[in-house]
Amino acid sequence: MSTLDRFQLEVVDTVPAEALALIDAGLSAHNAAAAPLEDVQPLGCLARSDSGEVMGGALGRRWGECCEIQMLWVHEAHRGRGVGRRLVRAFESAARHRGCTLCYLETLSFQAPQFYLRLGYEIGLRLAGFPRGIEKFVMTRRL
Repeated sequence: MSTLDRFQLEVVDTVPAEALALIDAGLSAHNAAAAPLEDVQPLGCLARSDSGEVMGGALGRRWGECCEIQMLWVHEAHRGRGVGRRLVRAFESAARHRGCTLCYLETLSFQAPQFYLRLGYEIGLRLAGFPRGIEKFVMTRRL
C-alpha cells in the first residue's frame, strides 16, 4: 500500500469553509469539463400589482430542452386567485418559446404536489423518510 492509498476519514456536522471551497471548486471543474454548464440560463416570471409590487414569482433555469421551476411563491394575500397557475403557465410558455420540451421541479408534501398534479405534472419520484411524514416529490410535465 502506497502512502497515496493511506488516508483518514473525518465525519463532520459543519464542513470547514476551506474544505467546502476546495470540494466545490473541484466538483465545478469536473462538471465544467464534462458538460456545457455555461449554457444553463436563468428564467423567471413575476406577478406584479398595478403599483409594481411583486405579488409572486416562478423562478428557475433552462438547459437544452429542459427547464426547472426552482421556486414558486405567491404572497398570502393573493393565493387562491389563480396567480400561481398563471405564473407556472407563463414560465412554461417562456421555456417552450426558448426550445424547452420538458419542465421539472421538486416539491414537498406540505408545499404544492396537488397543485402541480392539477396542472398536468406527473410524479417521477417520491421520497419518504423525512420528519413528520413529509415526502419529497420530483415532478415532470411535457410541454
